[in-house]
Amino acid sequence: MFQNDESIEAIREGVRGLCANYGADYWRQLDEEKGFPEAFVNEMTQAGWLAAMIPEEYGGSGLGLTEASVILEEVNRCGGNSGTIHGQMYNMFTLLRHGSDEQKQYYLPKLASGELRLQSMGVTEPTTGTDTTKIKTTAVRKGDKYVINGQKVWISRIQHSDLMILLARTTPIQEVTKKSLGMSIFLVDLHKAIGNGLTVQPISNMVNHETNELFFDNLEIPADSIIGEEGMGFRYILDGLNAERTLIAAECIGDGRWFIEKATKYAREREVFGRPIGKNQGIQFPIAQSHIDVEAADLMRWKACWQYDNGQNAGANANMAKYLAAEASWKAANACLQTHGGFGFANEYDVERKFRETRLYQVAPISTNLILSYVAEHLLELPRSF
Repeated sequence: MFQNDESIEAIREGVRGLCANYGADYWRQLDEEKGFPEAFVNEMTQAGWLAAMIPEEYGGSGLGLTEASVILEEVNRCGGNSGTIHGQMYNMFTLLRHGSDEQKQYYLPKLASGELRLQSMGVTEPTTGTDTTKIKTTAVRKGDKYVINGQKVWISRIQHSDLMILLARTTPIQEVTKKSLGMSIFLVDLHKAIGNGLTVQPISNMVNHETNELFFDNLEIPADSIIGEEGMGFRYILDGLNAERTLIAAECIGDGRWFIEKATKYAREREVFGRPIGKNQGIQFPIAQSHIDVEAADLMRWKACWQYDNGQNAGANANMAKYLAAEASWKAANACLQTHGGFGFANEYDVERKFRETRLYQVAPISTNLILSYVAEHLLELPRSF
């Protein structure tokens, strides 16, 4: 479970080798321009890293969530932003686990080769947030088509994706016996949809995550765009969300290690009052505590990955891994910024950029408060708080 084997180390070395071609200047420039790392994404695709979880029969590597988590961890540990590629990995779970044979045979080889990108998932809505069962976007079957109407928000990488996983209600909530029923998952061809019933409006934000609001106005998609059984979409999407939370935990662990390495290096070299600042316990202790927190979160990440890869329900541990890792990376970010003092705010040190990037994971995907509510209700059997 501790994953110190040769195959994991080979993945780490391979990803680090590729990331060496995309140093701090590259990511800093993209952040300033609000740009998308097209060259980085293309090279990660061509190297096969984004197809890690696609079965070999479809052109992928057939690896598990464990290996995928290491890939994303290393990107962040090298100073990059794996938020630009993680969607391709966890969005694929829904198609991989619940798609028809025809869908998998058609799409997975194209995703593995890079001919197609599946970077986007449309779930969140302006009035529902994480209260997914109350989504208002509808998909109504009309002959050999579904007609989509509604709105989504905080949907990333639309402009750099060919396909999108979409959750919509196919049966009104008043007509289902359980509120989690009556929702369905669709695979939307964005090139056909945009301008033909789908409008995309970018949202400017504090981190360089290309994020959008979507408006559906009688968008027609083929009936065979549905993934799995109609009405079971909420259950299907949970598979992807649990994988997503585990992968995000790995990204936070990568961030945490970047901050700790950055802080310790600076603390050794920076001299004030004739001595390295790293001699001061006021500097040492926050960095040391951050290291302990990151290592503890890492153990929960491995546990969630192991459960997922062995077909067990990883929901609880995926949530707890994400919580611990997001908390650890944020504490490490603060320790790193404090260690650098005023220089931590200078763009050239990259601390402020990574500080903003890792802060996101306190809020999304799924806020830390909702994870606490989940643990209280489902693991500790306390009364539901909302």
